[in-house]
This record gives sequence, C-alpha cells and structure tokens, in this order.
Amino acid sequence: MRNAEHLDGPITEDIAVSIYAAGALCWRVKKKKLEVLLIHRQRYDDWSWPKGKLDKGETLAECAVREVYEEVGLPITLGRPLPSISYTVKPGRKEVHYWAAAVDDLPPTPDGKEVDAVIWCSPNKARGLLSNPSDLQPLEALVDAYESSTLNTWPLLILRHAKAKPRSAWTRAEGDRPLAATGKRQAMFLQRLLMAWHPGRIYTSDWLRCISTISPYAQATKAKVKVVPWLTEADHLRNPAKVTAVMEKTLTRSSATVVCTHRPVLPTVLAVLATHMSQELGASLPLLDPHLAPGEVLVAHISLDEPGTIVALEQHKPYED
Repeated sequence: MRNAEHLDGPITEDIAVSIYAAGALCWRVKKKKLEVLLIHRQRYDDWSWPKGKLDKGETLAECAVREVYEEVGLPITLGRPLPSISYTVKPGRKEVHYWAAAVDDLPPTPDGKEVDAVIWCSPNKARGLLSNPSDLQPLEALVDAYESSTLNTWPLLILRHAKAKPRSAWTRAEGDRPLAATGKRQAMFLQRLLMAWHPGRIYTSDWLRCISTISPYAQATKAKVKVVPWLTEADHLRNPAKVTAVMEKTLTRSSATVVCTHRPVLPTVLAVLATHMSQELGASLPLLDPHLAPGEVLVAHISLDEPGTIVALEQHKPYED
C-alpha cells in the first residue's frame, strides 16, 4: 500500500525543507535476536516508525523522545543517530531525523488516536511491512550497527559553556565572569535538550560560567556534579595532560556523562576523543577553532560491546535569540 502522506515523484535537493520531524527506531534483543517496533496509523493505513513534527521551539532530539512517548507510551533515551530521510509532501519537502533507542521489556501502548496498533518484529518482517520505502534507510543502518556490535552505546556529551559576558567588559576575577542574558537562556534550553540522553553525571570546570550552564539541568534531574579544576582555562594552560587523563578515565565509564568546559580546553578534549574512533569518523570532529559555539553540544556515542570505542558523533546547535 502507498502511504497517503507521501506524494509520487523523486526527491529533489533544491526543494526547501518545509517540515521537520523526528522519531526513533526502538529496538530490543529477544532470545538473542534483534527486534524493532513498528506502528500502524489508521489515518494512513500504513506501517512506520514512531515519529512526529516539531513543536514550536523544540529541538529534533526532544521531538523524537516526546513523539515516541506520546504515540506508544515508551520513555526512551536516544542512542546513536540513524540516517535521516526526506520525501515530498503537499507543503514541499519533509525531513525526518531518527535515532536508535534501546527499550527494555516495557509494553508499548498505542495512543489510540494516531496509532491503533504496534508490533515487535524481526528486521526482515519490518522490511516487508514498512509502507514508505525510505523508512528502510534507518532500518538498514540499525541492522548494520547491530551486526557490527556498535548499536548498544552510551553517550558522552561535550558541552562548551553558554555565552558569557564579554571579557572586555569584565574587570574582576576571570573565574567569576557570569553568563550573559543570552547565556542564561541557553542554559535553560540545555536543561531540556540534555533530557534526551538523561546524563546522570556531570564533570565541570569550577568557573562560574560553566557551573551556571549546567545548573538548570542538574537541579531538575539531581544529576551528580563533580567539579574538576583541570577543566578551567587556567589549569588546562598549566597542565593539559591532566585534562587528557580526565577524558581517558571518563571514556572507561559506561553511563551517560556530560563534560562542561571552555573553548581553549576543547582541542585537548577532542584530541583524546580522536584516538578512540576510526580515522573516518575522526574527520567529522569539529577540530577548527572555535570547535563548538557557546552552548553547543557534541555527543560521542561509545560502544558498550567494545568499551572506549566511539562509534558515532552528532552536534546540537545552541539556542539563539
């Protein structure tokens, strides 16, 4: 059957994206076999992945988590990113971003409005059921990751502190330079964004602008915050090897973690990450100054099957006024 939401005709890159959406491929391993979750939408009489359009002011990551919960009642944490797809719709072009999401044995519950049925099935059965051929792209990427033991991951989030007041306008101690008004809004934005990965541990510079950046999320979630003086600009300048040691130790962990630091520290942080991934993946690291914008997040997905090996990267832009 043809999904009524899609129009005939090839996708052309010169058609502007008019609709952004996001979702997830929920997966589990049952009796040592990979299974994925499909939904059936009565409005279109089709089988697809849980997904939906962005709400105003929402990020793609937030949207993916929200839509899965609304459509099938499953609270998820985003895993590695999967290929996005695009297709023509009546307003123009729709682009859908997907993530993998490992799901425990919680039973999915269709919302009864958009989704009237759900099914766990093998990837091969999913290939036969999916109504939109482009939905096969994220499925094949997920299967490839599973077969190469790079699907089961944990996220390490590298965060450059939010926008601070200009150095030129600050005459007191550098460590006390606070966030600008935009930076405070970026910190509130980050509180929501970071929820998509649920980091339970935060390592941060003890300078005020870093503490203020992570405080909204830490207070909302009770995440454990560990102040690491070596992540400040000054201590890094004196002994960058200490930052290297901090990052190497962090990479040995297996639970979602945030590292919040400063632009001058990022080259050392990124150099460590580069040694834990393939050369091809390393080419996508933001190695040119300023590396990350104030309030921007780099997410490194680290294999649980091959500890310390980074298998995927993604970046999330900061809030902008």
